[in-house]
Amino acid sequence: MDSISKLTFRRFLLGQQGLWPGRRFKGVNGVEAALHQMEALQLDPLNIAARSQEIALYGRVLDFKPAHLYQMAYEKRRAFDYGGWLAMYPMKEFPFWRTYMNRRSEHGRWGTDFARRNAAVLKDVVAALKERGPLGNRDFEGAAVKEWSYRGRKETSLALYYLWLTGEVMISHRKGFDRYYDLRERVVPSEYQHAVPEKEAEDFFARKSIAFLNIMREKRFRINWRDAIAREVPAGEAERKLAEMISNGLVTRLKLQGSKEDWLVLTRDLPLLETLESGRVPKAWKALQTTTDEEVTLLAPLEMVSARGRAKLVFDFEYLWEVYKPVHQRRWGYYTLPILYGDDLVARLDPKLDRKTNTLHILGFWLEDDAPKDEAFASALANGLARFRDMIAAGKVDLSGIKPVKLRSYLKSKLK
Repeated sequence: MDSISKLTFRRFLLGQQGLWPGRRFKGVNGVEAALHQMEALQLDPLNIAARSQEIALYGRVLDFKPAHLYQMAYEKRRAFDYGGWLAMYPMKEFPFWRTYMNRRSEHGRWGTDFARRNAAVLKDVVAALKERGPLGNRDFEGAAVKEWSYRGRKETSLALYYLWLTGEVMISHRKGFDRYYDLRERVVPSEYQHAVPEKEAEDFFARKSIAFLNIMREKRFRINWRDAIAREVPAGEAERKLAEMISNGLVTRLKLQGSKEDWLVLTRDLPLLETLESGRVPKAWKALQTTTDEEVTLLAPLEMVSARGRAKLVFDFEYLWEVYKPVHQRRWGYYTLPILYGDDLVARLDPKLDRKTNTLHILGFWLEDDAPKDEAFASALANGLARFRDMIAAGKVDLSGIKPVKLRSYLKSKLK
């Protein structure tokens, strides 16, 4: 296979991310399976109607409830969260990340210099965890930091962050989104406590950097691999690594319709691309219940297939997360979410949960110019809103932000 169409590209990304043609995971075990499928789940504290990570899983896991994520990660110990780019990863990957964590203790702002300057505080924090068990930032009375840091306002907060980055401590659990830390050996199952050899870790992250994006621009490989292994990677070294993976049959170059660039995909995924290119859907992707033709999915603001400019590339759909924009500069809304219908993004809405009245408010709704406006779409939208409402346990839905009168009336009749 030398090239693929844009439609195959879009469907491959959606399918590999578990979003299309419908939900194929279920329950707490399904949350773990979805995480493996996604490679990583970015975490964010904002909770307007639900957190981004919860919305991401609602779109993949049948009958998902927000509590399922913490059950899977912190009670069953099937995942861990890590990194300045905060994300959750499958626990079985921990030995590879352990090598990365070791590097953090040697280089950069959070390296040996920080440890030397804060040795006494670090010692005290570790001793407190040993004696008292899981603790959060609020459980320490450390001195205020002399220079502002968004990682914490107390010396003990920065110490906890350093110990977490270097793998000395892990996040034991969360209350709301607040982290509670404990010693690594009390959190990570014993079979995952070790660190793999450096070469093995670097090979793993070379593959994962491609797997995470599913299809990657070749020019991005060096940057993404460098970020993953926490060291500088000269261009020549990246070229040799990529040539090695192609020669070994692990990676394949592809052309994408309408693009002059070379793209990379893991060779193991070629059969999926061939099936899609022939107009068929891989059997492994069969939906457990409704498809995205029958029920729309609201995509998370940090969704891999649509965030950071990918919506424009993949769907020709303009999407900006506007939470950090001043009100007068927002084109749509504070927490606007793209709407997936079938295999395309056709609309967006701005939801907010009023927790006092337990009402999900649709503050705004915008259809693309070429979006379907028939009853089939209206029915799919009603089904998608009903599932989202149930996921966040809202008692009712206020649809006043949906301006098309006929559509709003139809939705009201279905969402009673």
